[in-house]
Amino acid sequence: MNHEEFMKTALVLAENGTGYVNPNPLVGAVIVRDGRIIGKGWHKKYGELHAERNAFADCSENCEGADLYVTLEPCCHHGKTPPCTDIIIEKKIRRVFIGSADPNPLVSGKGAEILRQHGIEVHEGILSEQCDRLNEIFFHFITTGTPFVTMKYAMTMDGKIACHTGLSKWITGEESRKNVHLDRLRHSAVMVGVGTVIADNPMLTCRLENGRNPIRIVCDTNLNTPLGCDIVKTANQVPTVIATSSDDSAKAEEYEKCGCRIMKISRKNGHIDLCELMRTLGSEKTDSVFLEGGGELNYSALKSGIVNKVQAYIAPKIFGGLGAKTAVSGDGVNSPELAYMLENAEIKRFGDDIMIESLVRKCSRE
Repeated sequence: MNHEEFMKTALVLAENGTGYVNPNPLVGAVIVRDGRIIGKGWHKKYGELHAERNAFADCSENCEGADLYVTLEPCCHHGKTPPCTDIIIEKKIRRVFIGSADPNPLVSGKGAEILRQHGIEVHEGILSEQCDRLNEIFFHFITTGTPFVTMKYAMTMDGKIACHTGLSKWITGEESRKNVHLDRLRHSAVMVGVGTVIADNPMLTCRLENGRNPIRIVCDTNLNTPLGCDIVKTANQVPTVIATSSDDSAKAEEYEKCGCRIMKISRKNGHIDLCELMRTLGSEKTDSVFLEGGGELNYSALKSGIVNKVQAYIAPKIFGGLGAKTAVSGDGVNSPELAYMLENAEIKRFGDDIMIESLVRKCSRE
């Protein structure tokens, strides 16, 4: 195996932490001697040992003179666990191969430099593109302090997210829906608008085996979420936030009795201020939001500039209907040159469906 193959193994290991390490990064590590992997580890859960320390714990022989492959620059500061640079030095590792540099100001090159100062050979940028993509959520959150927002919708080939009657289950197939649950696991929170709650009465839970439920967030400017909906009825089992601008304390108390948390957000242009909501969530270490809203919330989210990625699931079906809902509604743009531009598109297939995933190009719209 060559350097890239060992790093690929570390990347696969890192994925095992999906959904359990937020707001920390996904990290995998392997220890190699004479072309043999003698230790494997990954960051398993927020607050627990990092990948490097788990790899050393897994190692069955003396590590002195061995190589370490790690998907992210080793940390060099005290957090919930001791610095990983300490144990790398202590174990007398000869060479360290790093995938991504860590943008965390507490690390940001310092980890690699400390290793070099102790005579350890450091090689950076091994499969950097794949390693960077693995932690796009962490990189965004650690540098901005706000959640990485993925906007997801499922539509027919004629761009409809529901029939003219409002019925929408199911547009996509089982494989697509399973991947949506995986993305709910990847993100710290899932967010919808009150209109979606009223129309679909969703649960917004992660139904994967041993999955972790994301925080559920309902954007509800005027507190119109039905008290009898499934989200409210299960708020004592799954963390549930209703973001609102309403001053009706008596009404808010009814939701709180059911286990919901009322998050007061300022009003902007007739709706809650989504940028303020993201800042509030970020201050509470919510590093990512999976947006599964309807057309109105999707447009508001794009217009406010909070969306980082768009996932469009497209099913080989046609609904038709002038009044059938589309994925992004609102006023829309006035001319093609004002379009919300997407980039770095990837196409994935799930059964008969395809999913186009793109990043939102950040630019001034003045």
